Amino acid sequence: MQDHQIRFIVGIIGNIISAFLFISPSPVFWRICKNKSTQEFHPYPYLATLMNCILWVFYGIPIVHPDSTLVVSINGFGLALTLIYLSIFFYYTTKRNRVIMCLVLLAEAVAFTSICIPTLLTVHTHGERSTIVGTICIVFGIIMYGSPLTVAWKVIKTKSAEFLPIWLCLTGFVNGIIWFAYACLSKKIDINIALPNGIGALLGFIQICIYGYYTFINPGNKDKPAEVQLPEKKTLPV
Repeated sequence: MQDHQIRFIVGIIGNIISAFLFISPSPVFWRICKNKSTQEFHPYPYLATLMNCILWVFYGIPIVHPDSTLVVSINGFGLALTLIYLSIFFYYTTKRNRVIMCLVLLAEAVAFTSICIPTLLTVHTHGERSTIVGTICIVFGIIMYGSPLTVAWKVIKTKSAEFLPIWLCLTGFVNGIIWFAYACLSKKIDINIALPNGIGALLGFIQICIYGYYTFINPGNKDKPAEVQLPEKKTLPV
């Protein structure tokens, strides 16, 4: 089997794993819909994923980086799902979180426009466009993989991993490994894919370790019965 055939097969596997990555938050959103509240969940992983998918779709279009159909297809799928997730989160979250989400979405729209228009109008070769957009994709790819760590401090403080999205962390870890392998199977290693996914696999591993530690090794006060505070007894004046 030739190298390009192996790379294509790994790319297909990567697409399947990435699909699971994008589907993995669905239990969280089922819980949000059931409880009609976002509780202690954060929107940041999904806001980061949205920008990441938009940039990778842009990176994979023929006028930027030709022969990247697999990159465009899976990130287009992820983009559609993430928009659904954000819509649900926006509907059930607090007013404060809605304001934050709107500000972040506005900033992402401005950032993407600032990247897209100058790249298409002032850069005229595939190599230069790929380098510019790819470098930006690296940054946002790492942010997406690390975004579940935004709740790490709460996990450590409360000694509870309840609100750490474990399926997102687990699939992110496997996804990072597969796409890192895909990038390394090229005739020339695609650093724009290899670097964020290699770092993403490492971040996913750290997140899994945090979840495992506070779920199985040191679950905090999870099994401790809750203390009931009795109302203070009042005495009547004589």
